Amino acid sequence: MNSEIELRDRLLVGPLRRSVNNASKVAGSIHDDATATKLGFRGGTVAGSIHLELFPPLLLKAFGQRWFERGTISMYFLNATTDREAVRAFVKEPALDATDAQVEIWIERDDGMRVAEGTASVGSPEEPSALVRRPLDRFDPGELRILGGLKVGDQFEECDAFLTKGAMAERMKVITEPMEWYTKPTPWGGAVATPATMVQLLYSQSIATLRGKLGQAVGLFGAIELRNINGPVRAEHPYRVGGSIVALGQSPKTEYMWFETALNEADGKRIAEMRMLLRFMKASSPKYADATVR
Repeated sequence: MNSEIELRDRLLVGPLRRSVNNASKVAGSIHDDATATKLGFRGGTVAGSIHLELFPPLLLKAFGQRWFERGTISMYFLNATTDREAVRAFVKEPALDATDAQVEIWIERDDGMRVAEGTASVGSPEEPSALVRRPLDRFDPGELRILGGLKVGDQFEECDAFLTKGAMAERMKVITEPMEWYTKPTPWGGAVATPATMVQLLYSQSIATLRGKLGQAVGLFGAIELRNINGPVRAEHPYRVGGSIVALGQSPKTEYMWFETALNEADGKRIAEMRMLLRFMKASSPKYADATVR
């Protein structure tokens, strides 16, 4: 167990960690300093999926290893951070006798700025998660330009998903909270996926099937919920992934898409699911070149 975790009045507090922006060299992305500052950010941003990796040691302490089998983390991102800014995770301690429980969680920068907030759970709690209970139609979609080629219900083409040993090794070079279960034998056999690599399995291959319908624009993660259904997700194990769009809309500065994806065994057994909010910056799109984006 991570000895750096503190218990403060029924609140599990993680150590300060400096999350690495490992995509800083991806030119034209929100993680690239030049692109991000042009769009009004302080610098290239750390992906929200990387911040999720602060939580497994705390969730293991809160819920035990069952979290990797039947646990959920649901997080809405409030403020972006840049490379190696110090952040820490907080998890409210569940009741001692709870077998199905949900608690509040959040991330703060070392100066107290809240980076993200949401819930974590194990089993089947009665209350919905932070993102499931979040309204998806807060803004009138209006005329979408970047996402105009999409509609609610559009399916991602089902495709193969495989987390390679090499991809896990690369993640281990920069991960803020390494755990033995990411690299060594586990109670379930082989190594398990980190939250960031789990997101990649549930996102990269599936979203690629829609690329032809997406307008050119810089995207960023707005919210992520990961659900272990019959987990954990394992490295070097073949899966199939598919999903669909559940909501489309826009805010003053972005167009956005909510979607759900699922990771299945070859026989159809559901292993994990993800709900994601993906935002696209209007100021980065040639489709808004004739308008002032405020």
